[in-house]
Amino acid sequence: MEITDLTPAELRVWRAFPLNEGVDLRESADDDPADGASWGPGRTVRAEVLRTLLLGGPATGDRVPGLKLTGARVTGKLDLMYGTVEPAVRLRSCHFEKPPNLYGAQVRALVLSGSVLPGLTAGTLHVDIVLRMTGCRVTGPVRLAGARLSGALFLDGAVLGVPGARGGRPPGPEREDPGERPEPVLQLDHATVGADVWAVSLTAHGRVRMDGATVGGLVNLDDAELHDRGGLALEAETLSVGTDLRAARLRARGMVNLSGATIPRRLVLSSARLSNPAGQALRASVSTVGELWLRGTAPVQGAVNLRGAQLDLLEAAPEVWPERVRIDGLTYRRLSPHLPAERRLPLLEREETGYLPYAYEQLATAYRTAGDEVGARTVQLAKLRRHRRTLPPHARLWGYVQDVTVGYGFRPMRAAGWLLVLLLTGALAFARERPRPLKADEAPDFNPVFYTLDLLLPIIGFGQEAAFAPRGVHQWLAYLLIVTGWILATTTAAGVTRALSRQ
Repeated sequence: MEITDLTPAELRVWRAFPLNEGVDLRESADDDPADGASWGPGRTVRAEVLRTLLLGGPATGDRVPGLKLTGARVTGKLDLMYGTVEPAVRLRSCHFEKPPNLYGAQVRALVLSGSVLPGLTAGTLHVDIVLRMTGCRVTGPVRLAGARLSGALFLDGAVLGVPGARGGRPPGPEREDPGERPEPVLQLDHATVGADVWAVSLTAHGRVRMDGATVGGLVNLDDAELHDRGGLALEAETLSVGTDLRAARLRARGMVNLSGATIPRRLVLSSARLSNPAGQALRASVSTVGELWLRGTAPVQGAVNLRGAQLDLLEAAPEVWPERVRIDGLTYRRLSPHLPAERRLPLLEREETGYLPYAYEQLATAYRTAGDEVGARTVQLAKLRRHRRTLPPHARLWGYVQDVTVGYGFRPMRAAGWLLVLLLTGALAFARERPRPLKADEAPDFNPVFYTLDLLLPIIGFGQEAAFAPRGVHQWLAYLLIVTGWILATTTAAGVTRALSRQ
């Protein structure tokens, strides 16, 4: 390209490039790049001019060249496919006529902050320093699948896609197939980011896909809004981050899918709103997370799937959980806040697959880890009661007996209460009408208290039962005391054995 072919605006850019100096074509600092289609020749730069500069433009011996352009209308397609771009590329608050193509390119630094683009094709892009798209508005898909970024990716304040669109395309019968799965508006699947993905206040009108991505630092989606008509707001299966995934105050319409993700420190969903009533709102099955924070989160609208997840801390109020959950195989060491066990138990009743013994044992273990033995026993008792509902009628009867008498061994004082009531009843009854002695000359002095104890306790003997024989109604009372004593002794022994086996 000859310098004589350049427009005045392009000539300014050409001359500033080798000196790494900036060119600002804005008429005022508050110019909106969304209006860039109407900008005239004084603010228009052809994409082919930028391509020529970036792939072999003029240089000086004492300065490192660089492209620093603000407020330009870029016409044509900026095609750097498979190119090696040594200068830093900074195109701020620009309006792009067509989606730039950087597929397979190698770039030192790429800054598009504040710009408006119809899309970005940059799969397998390699960036040495930083990719910055702060405040960008991109109506089409941002394709960064397989990208390799040595530094950070900035998407804070960016707006991706078009409200009501599928895959970043405006809605319309001629533009979309109702049976077609929409293309994600942000594609970071299998990308590698050496530092952070900073996407605070990101707005995505469509799916964000990060399947298999590896992030060396944190992913920050605080205050982000993710809306997907297809029902999948964030797709991040097997995502691996170095520290945290922050999504405080996230607004997600569609499933947040973190199945198989590895998040060693914190998954923060505090004060978030997750909504996908027709399906799963949160899926983190078989994920490994240090701490899952749902502090202050609104009640989830849609199912929650934590099947097989491994957590160190689960911080969530009981009100967060929806009516449908999958928690089979979920393991956690601690719960926060510490609440009475009765408030945590309803969650276990909402398991979609039915009764899960392991879920109760896991909850009991968490209470025991916190030093709350009362809470642990409450959970274990609830487990046995829940199990009883799965048994045939004849087996349930014995369960009811154990529950009423000694609470399956976790309420041993009930047995003492029953014994005291029966002892008083028997002692009063036999004191009013003494049973006749079997051998008057050999019988000991009658004691109604010890006679009743002899009937109730199947092992201990005081010599009263064998020496006296009641008649009539009192004989039936004696039979009742003997049978009740055996039942109490049997259920107490079974309960105590069960309780000790869990210690």
